Amino acid sequence: MQFPEGKWGCVVAMLNAASKGRKAAFCDKTVVCRSGKAGLGFQTLEKGTMEYFLSTGEKGPKAGEFYKKSPQLARNYMSEIPEPTSKEYVVFVPLNELLADQHPDAVVFLANADQISGLATLANYDKKTQDHVKVLFGAGCVQAIRYPMAEEEKNGDCCYIGLTDPSARKCIDKDILSFSIPWHRFLEMEEEAEGSFLTKETWNQIARRIVS
Repeated sequence: MQFPEGKWGCVVAMLNAASKGRKAAFCDKTVVCRSGKAGLGFQTLEKGTMEYFLSTGEKGPKAGEFYKKSPQLARNYMSEIPEPTSKEYVVFVPLNELLADQHPDAVVFLANADQISGLATLANYDKKTQDHVKVLFGAGCVQAIRYPMAEEEKNGDCCYIGLTDPSARKCIDKDILSFSIPWHRFLEMEEEAEGSFLTKETWNQIARRIVS
């Protein structure tokens, strides 16, 4: 799947489709949404009208979303989005279809509260500090995709809970959030799983509830 060139579409809707077995491909030309471009790492969010759209809506053609109290606070958020990558394309592929020689930037789970509890606990399982899972403000695609991509680029270990963006929530089920893991950290967590709480009875009880 891909957006027709020049036609607006939501990246989170594509992410949702990929979680159900579809593949999606993006490039700068096919993504119209400015937050989508930033979320996929193609461009920065340019200041001018976007900070008003995210806040009070005093400038520009659209009403403000009031996700930030003031344009200045919105500018602060915009400046904190990781810089664009050099990648020409971004592709969403179901994890079970990944080829052996492919090395993605991140793994994104769309998960319910029970599943996120397991992922978040495992993300801190082998770490000295307890801050390896973050929930940062941002557009849904920035939260789910750009933050973990940037973490992989710097070889960082932080995972991200996302899709708390109210605008993105319209594209997903009401009880679902994202949990995004940099690729190298995903491989580490996969190795740690066998000896962790995931093999114990408390988690087994939760696992039975997940699949019931």
